[in-house]
Amino acid sequence: MPADKNFDSRADIIQSCLKMNAMGINQGVSGNVSVRHGDDSMVITPTGIPYETLEPDDLVEMRFDGAFAGPLQPSSEWRIHRAIYSMRSDVDAVVHAHPLFATALAIQKLTIPAIHYMVAVGGGATIPCADYATFGTEQLAENVVSALEGHTVCLMEHHGLVATGPSLEVAMHRAAETENLARQYVITRLLGEPKILSDSEMHRVLAKMVDYGLRRKLNE
Repeated sequence: MPADKNFDSRADIIQSCLKMNAMGINQGVSGNVSVRHGDDSMVITPTGIPYETLEPDDLVEMRFDGAFAGPLQPSSEWRIHRAIYSMRSDVDAVVHAHPLFATALAIQKLTIPAIHYMVAVGGGATIPCADYATFGTEQLAENVVSALEGHTVCLMEHHGLVATGPSLEVAMHRAAETENLARQYVITRLLGEPKILSDSEMHRVLAKMVDYGLRRKLNE
């Protein structure tokens, strides 16, 4: 992300954090948000600061080597963000949250199968769940990156979810849609054995999703 967009990115991060809590896909200060900043750094939320009190200068600019400037510590999950940016050139924003239904599934280490075609919002025919590791560790970052291979969203065992995107808007959309799918899956499991879309249908859906959400701009 260009350096001259840094201030706008900081304001966008704060707005995304506030929206995340208002939408109910996160609680308190448990989540974290970042955007890529240049080739070897990111801007990320600080740890333990209520979102409603955040100012743009409170956000932490952090290099991928772990160095950062400013009086506040970066989110304890900065290693996840760094690992994703380092491995995924298609990602410019990362949202990590603890939404109720997605986290309930993650506690059970459940993958969200193709119960609805919108599962494709996660980039594949399922939304996988990363293996558990202690929060804030390099092992957790490695587990998340592994689960995200071929996907844009994953659950995190006994933890929450991570959603990525080429922009904060897209990453937020994917996080919110994943929580909606998780809620549908939990309810469906209460009704009986969920009916799953076929692999061939999900292949067609994924092909159609390539330009999903871009048509208005393309037609302007």
